[in-house]
Amino acid sequence: MAGLFYILSLFIYHTEANEKPEPEKSILLTQFTKMEATLWKIIATPAMVISVLAGISMLTLRPGLLQADWMHVKLGFVVGLLIYHFICQNIVKQLKNGQFKMTSFQLRLWRELATIFMIAIVFVVILKNAINWVYGLIGIMGIALAIMIAVKLYKNYRLKNKK
Repeated sequence: MAGLFYILSLFIYHTEANEKPEPEKSILLTQFTKMEATLWKIIATPAMVISVLAGISMLTLRPGLLQADWMHVKLGFVVGLLIYHFICQNIVKQLKNGQFKMTSFQLRLWRELATIFMIAIVFVVILKNAINWVYGLIGIMGIALAIMIAVKLYKNYRLKNKK
């Protein structure tokens, strides 16, 4: 998770560096490309592989967990997080090639999706069957809405202070 959180911060800084004047732009773009590649190859991808292997090992040692409804929900969120990981890998490649398809604001929203996945996974595991899934879903959507509002407020704050 730390790798996913940090890589998105680097994406945001990388995208914002593209708007800087030369030579600052070239220096920053080169540095961010190097940092993203290092973080991705040495931390984020190995951590993802270790996490998946640990999860498979846990389910192999305790196959009864697959009978629990909450485990299916958790695995659904984990699959979503894996898809998120591979989309981020694609963004690393795009930025390396000088393609800026998302704005820094869009990347800030994208970064918060990892937060939502993490919160959802943790809550599903901790609460298991303690709450009705409808309330859990409403809670996760509420958290997502609150995060999106916070990102929008931060964008407005930055724009005001830039002037």
